[in-house]
Amino acid sequence: MTVRAGVVVTGTEVLAGRVTDSNGPWVAQRLLEMGVDVAHITICGDRPEDLTAQLQFLADQRVDLIVTTGGLGPTADDLTVETVAALYGRELHLDDELEQRIHTIVQRWRSRLSSATDSEPLLAGIRKQAMVPHGAYSIPPTGTAPGVAIPAGDSGTLPAVLILPGPPRELQAMWPEALNSAPVAEVLVRRAQIRQNTIRAYGLSEADLAATLRTAERQITGFGNLEITTCLQLGELEMVTRYAEHAATAYAELAGLIDIQHGAQVFSIDGSTIDDIVANRLAGHRIATAESCTGGMIAARLTDRAGSSAYVIGAVVSYANEAKTGLLDVPAEMIEEYGAVSEEVAAQMAEGARSRLGVDIAVSTSGVAGPGGGTDLKPVGTVCFAIASADRPSMTRTLRLPGDRASVRALSTTAAMHMLADALGPAN
Repeated sequence: MTVRAGVVVTGTEVLAGRVTDSNGPWVAQRLLEMGVDVAHITICGDRPEDLTAQLQFLADQRVDLIVTTGGLGPTADDLTVETVAALYGRELHLDDELEQRIHTIVQRWRSRLSSATDSEPLLAGIRKQAMVPHGAYSIPPTGTAPGVAIPAGDSGTLPAVLILPGPPRELQAMWPEALNSAPVAEVLVRRAQIRQNTIRAYGLSEADLAATLRTAERQITGFGNLEITTCLQLGELEMVTRYAEHAATAYAELAGLIDIQHGAQVFSIDGSTIDDIVANRLAGHRIATAESCTGGMIAARLTDRAGSSAYVIGAVVSYANEAKTGLLDVPAEMIEEYGAVSEEVAAQMAEGARSRLGVDIAVSTSGVAGPGGGTDLKPVGTVCFAIASADRPSMTRTLRLPGDRASVRALSTTAAMHMLADALGPAN
């Protein structure tokens, strides 16, 4: 890597956990995709001295670019621009054109209100956001706050800084323009051309993948040129590999070895998620869910994608036995004989959803999510699944899933998505 960056997320509300940071990971991922090595993501409150300390820390780490998010609003605690300018020894000046632009945006928003007269506090807030450090580049606002790009310090000890707004929608909309600003572009031109490939597997342990990687290290020439990170989440193991063009052959050999060793568990070699795959394979189908322990989480995941109305017809959350009987036609005698958590009941739930909602495929879950309700025969974490299709007998499966209630429900949802992908088969 020839270019390194650091990200500073500002805001006491983020530091205190009242707001979850999504900007840091989003910015880091975009930079990594571009071939920039992200060394640190830090979070600090709105105190100028703390932000200064974070900026100086990253400068001491010899990063080439610092990206800050937040602290660009009109209020007294929005001090990012002032703080960065002070550290870099740059005086602030009023950009009259920018001030007018922000004023126009604010007026357009306020025109919907019955009283939209300018007040001195409003004008002061607009003026504050139009203050730009000397020699810096203003980035047009996508909300009301403009971004700012400051070149590296003349002494070479302070890197270039890109100051972006805190609201994720504004930040992401500003991103393309921010990359084109001269201070940032001058840094990015030095970056290496990096490829990034993602392999995803389900049911593959980290230990087994680690063993394969140790084999690859011994057998593959140039393996050391591959930057590999792995992450296990909800039963899925993700391996992301970043490498320069000259290491393409080494990566191809690694991908081939993983296919030989773990091809049965690998479900994606192009970065596609299981949600992508299920959505693609549902083209031309109509689906419904019948959920007990997952409480609608499968339906929520299916409908999280734009365009899902083309194939998702509906869902039945049949938590109580009477709902299973009344809404999904599960015989009460079957529940009495096998128990609500059984493959027999799960199969009938799926069949009932398919029949009642008029779809050609349905998926069901019934399980013991905990913390109570488990027995020796069906301990907490026992979940039964079924898929009913128009053209084949129902498929059933029982899993014993680890963790607390939230983990069991989340793991069940992912398991159901993988069962769906297998049942639907490759897309036409």
